[in-house]
Amino acid sequence: MARHRANRYRMRRSPSLRIRLLSRLALVAALIMGLTWLLHGILLKDVAREFLAGRLQQEAEYIFSRLGPGDLPLAPIEQSVWPDTSVFHHVYLVRRGAQVYVSPADGVRALAPYLDGPEDKLLDLHWQGRHLLAWRERQTIRGAAVTVLVGEDFAQVDQGLARLHLWIGASAALISLILLALSFAVVQRGLRPLKSLTRQLEALRRGERARLDIGTVSELEGVIAQINELVDEQQFRQQRMRQSLANLSHAIKTPLAAVIQALSAPSIPDERRREAMVHRLRAIDEKLSEELRRSRIAGQATGQRRLDVADVESMLSMLETLYPGIDFDIDPGPEALCRLPLERHDAMECLGILLDNGGKWARSRVMVDVSMPDRLVVEDDGPGVDRAHLASLGERGTRLDEQKPGHGLGLSILAQLIERYQGRVKYDQSAFGGLRIELHFSPRGPQASSGS
Repeated sequence: MARHRANRYRMRRSPSLRIRLLSRLALVAALIMGLTWLLHGILLKDVAREFLAGRLQQEAEYIFSRLGPGDLPLAPIEQSVWPDTSVFHHVYLVRRGAQVYVSPADGVRALAPYLDGPEDKLLDLHWQGRHLLAWRERQTIRGAAVTVLVGEDFAQVDQGLARLHLWIGASAALISLILLALSFAVVQRGLRPLKSLTRQLEALRRGERARLDIGTVSELEGVIAQINELVDEQQFRQQRMRQSLANLSHAIKTPLAAVIQALSAPSIPDERRREAMVHRLRAIDEKLSEELRRSRIAGQATGQRRLDVADVESMLSMLETLYPGIDFDIDPGPEALCRLPLERHDAMECLGILLDNGGKWARSRVMVDVSMPDRLVVEDDGPGVDRAHLASLGERGTRLDEQKPGHGLGLSILAQLIERYQGRVKYDQSAFGGLRIELHFSPRGPQASSGS
């Protein structure tokens, strides 16, 4: 049956955390590399255009410098004026007035319309199936306006850039694969604490260990601490149940046997034996009440919800019915009791003991102070308790006044309940004449002790 449940659990498990991490890392790496590759292509072409534009402008300035000397005729322009076309692989157009001079051949004359324009400019031209990048510049030489257009075949540059871009893309893909492999190794290593935690949980389930080791990555320390707290709470509850059963067995077995023996006798019990039986039955009832109330203490590790306003109003309504002449004054208000750091049933038990004890002994008022989140103070204006007897309050079965009903278990249960929250109970005389009970709660939650 257990194996069937385990197999069914494995079938329902969620996708692997390793796969999730690697898939997301691969997606992020692909997006980053793709965006980088795209930007590289755009920026590479822009950088190439700017570089070529600067070079074309320098060549235009070179032509102007050769046309500048006065002893050099403008028309016709000799071949020596042009740069070496075997080196530059450019086209040149020069216009002075209505005359246009071209190089290296007359076929370039089709680009003459691009000489028109008022400003210096970088142009993209298409000539004889070629993509040319050209620079147009205008100057005045010896009183005549001269326009120079220098162009270069950009197709070859485009092809070179495309090859470079492809190589960069292939390199980026290879780097991505290497990064993915490294990420896989890092993820594998990073998930080792989870594997260790899984083995510890399995050992904990088999009873081979009592708690989990916290010596792991910091992100898991809180989870492991919470699991250990739940394990301690479960162990505490189990031991408390066993101890309660043992206590009940020892406390009930002998009195119950005596009662059965007395009732089984043929003669009618006399008054003395009847009182003894009543005393034993009361002892059994007291022990049952104590163990049942102790068994209801949940502790903060159970994760149950806190008090709500409806719980508080219901309790106050019941107390006003039981003690109609007593005013229960709560500062700053009944809703403040909902902020007590106690599980709901524990809070009901705690408030029930405190307010019932105050209402039982008060003359007219029970004051409850909940102004601080980690402290609860309850005072009454009753007869109070002598300072000599304050230290004995909270001990099991202690009753300082037999005039009121009860077994003296309430304050004992209260002390055990607050102890489960690592808190403390302090008894003192109230400024109103009665008893002052002050509870302090620890922010660390219930203690992990193994006994009560």
